[in-house]
Amino acid sequence: MSSQNNNNKLAIKFRCPGELEGLLPQPVPANVGVPDWLKAMPTTAFSALNQQDDETVKRCPPFIDAMTCGFLIPLICDIRVEDGEISWDNDIPPGGEIDFPRSPISFHDQGQLTGSPLFEADRFVIKFHNLWTIEAPEGYSLFFTHPVNRFDLPFITLSGLVDCDRYRDSWIHFPAHWHNTGFRGVLPKGTPIAQCIPVKREDWTRQTSAFTEDEAQKVHALRAALKREPGLYRRKFRA
Repeated sequence: MSSQNNNNKLAIKFRCPGELEGLLPQPVPANVGVPDWLKAMPTTAFSALNQQDDETVKRCPPFIDAMTCGFLIPLICDIRVEDGEISWDNDIPPGGEIDFPRSPISFHDQGQLTGSPLFEADRFVIKFHNLWTIEAPEGYSLFFTHPVNRFDLPFITLSGLVDCDRYRDSWIHFPAHWHNTGFRGVLPKGTPIAQCIPVKREDWTRQTSAFTEDEAQKVHALRAALKREPGLYRRKFRA
């Protein structure tokens, strides 16, 4: 199973074992996977600092564009958390010709994070299992990270960059730090566990300089226009 290549658009191809087709939740474009809290947010709210109604982040294009970029990888089944224990019921069949994990998560010893800010004694690091292989077009890598701006989730997925135009015939799983130790309840099947964003591999150099007189005038003019016209970025500069 793969994303469709319509009108010669670049495609990220997601494949799964045949016995899992129709049983696994599919990766989705991030623009159709926005959380309910974002949909329910007001577009404006009263600012005690400015003594007026100001736009919320729901009207902030960079905030929204980051959340809706690329694809979301889903949790393969419900996970239940209670009294410090994690359990699940997963009805996917066992592997056939190709072996694959049936559990939604596995655990890493915390020692693998020794020396990092994530290290906590007597704590495990979880790894979310993803049963889709992922192929990017030639020359592209995929940046995998925690679903952008999803502070509501009880875990934080660690970020990684994978050359998926070459590494495309095996699973990519996602280590995560379960930061909300007070969480109780069910993390439902389909919850986004990672966001993948295509990145074209290119060589970049750095250029630094002071503003020219003309550039300084442009900066001054744009800053004045942004103050004068709310939503200017969204109307004029958003691609």
